[in-house]
Amino acid sequence: MKSKTLTRSTVSAKPGAGNWYVVDAADQVLGRLATRVAHCLRGKHRPDWTPHVDAGDHVIVLNASSVRVTGNKRAGKMYHHHTGYIGNLRSESFEDLQERAPRKVIELAVRGMLPKSRLGSRMLRRLHVYAGGEHQHAAQQPAALEL
Repeated sequence: MKSKTLTRSTVSAKPGAGNWYVVDAADQVLGRLATRVAHCLRGKHRPDWTPHVDAGDHVIVLNASSVRVTGNKRAGKMYHHHTGYIGNLRSESFEDLQERAPRKVIELAVRGMLPKSRLGSRMLRRLHVYAGGEHQHAAQQPAALEL
């Protein structure tokens, strides 16, 4: 009996213009929201996902000022950054950072879930976070992303 040989081809994603999604962060848990957004930014929801290709989508996050955290993290979660000078480690709680810069809370959470390389930096550029409920990307006709 003669066996047939199957030819298989590998499909790689092509970098290009992706889809646009909009997410309402009002009363969403920060970590769960960030994982779903990072998943879309990387393009892992697509059937042709390739780890070394930047083929993700644009994600618009609205109402960043009303995102929530569980447990005692509102007062206990701390964000740290060093100024570069000796002894200048600055710390700020979640509560203070959300009041001062609500966009930064979501950007930092998503940034921690992306690759730590040039590829991750390019993916982060497709994240658009707004503190309120209005955005300026209506021309792209973003679809609602279910969480």
